[in-house]
Amino acid sequence: MRFVVRAAPPLVTLIVVIAAWLAVVRMLRIEPYLLPGPEAVGAALWGGFADGSFWPHIAATLEASVIGFALGSCIALVLGVLLAESRLFERFLFPLIVALQAMPKVALAPLIVVWCGFGLTSKVVLIVLICFFPLFVNVVVGIRGADRDLIDLCRASCASRWYIFRHVKLPSAAGSIFAGLQIGASLALIGAVVGEFVSAQRGLGYLIASSTVNMSVATMFAAAILLAIIGIVATAAVRWLHVRVVFWEPQDPDDQA
Repeated sequence: MRFVVRAAPPLVTLIVVIAAWLAVVRMLRIEPYLLPGPEAVGAALWGGFADGSFWPHIAATLEASVIGFALGSCIALVLGVLLAESRLFERFLFPLIVALQAMPKVALAPLIVVWCGFGLTSKVVLIVLICFFPLFVNVVVGIRGADRDLIDLCRASCASRWYIFRHVKLPSAAGSIFAGLQIGASLALIGAVVGEFVSAQRGLGYLIASSTVNMSVATMFAAAILLAIIGIVATAAVRWLHVRVVFWEPQDPDDQA
């Protein structure tokens, strides 16, 4: 019952958006090659799943997104902890990390393709670069935001540096870490699509790009909707994991359902 109560408002909003979309298309007599109606997009979705043409593209996008997200998150966690714990490490590497983040990743995509080829590797590298910085910043801010009084108390009790990190700093940073993971889960899909635009033979980004050749706008909308659904599911999964792992933080009662 709680799930129904939570799901009802977004479903009502979705129905209103679809109804407005249908009304605009019908009343303004917009051509399908400019803006297809929701029934055309629904038919494209049904047809793509029925004939199996969507599955390889979904699998390719998911594969690159999951691998890139996992690698980017691991690298961000390690470097974030090192930088937060070592001022020397910060002085040497932080300016370089900021400079790398300032570079537009779309501009780097062709260079990554030259270095890594047209396969999975180039897309994973691009996803790692895009997912890295949000989690990295959250790790640093979370660890450095730990309670100083509690840290001083542990030091006065002769606690080791590892003990303080494990029992004080890491639990304090856990909420920030999962917030960064939620952002990274969405950005991973963006990186996958950008990589598929540049060089790919499969994937939802490739499907969108290839649909422009025959002006199949309904298929483009269908692929975009699939990306949105995957993003929602990924973010909800990280949020669910956040509630289960960081159980000591106050949570929205609805999230614990």
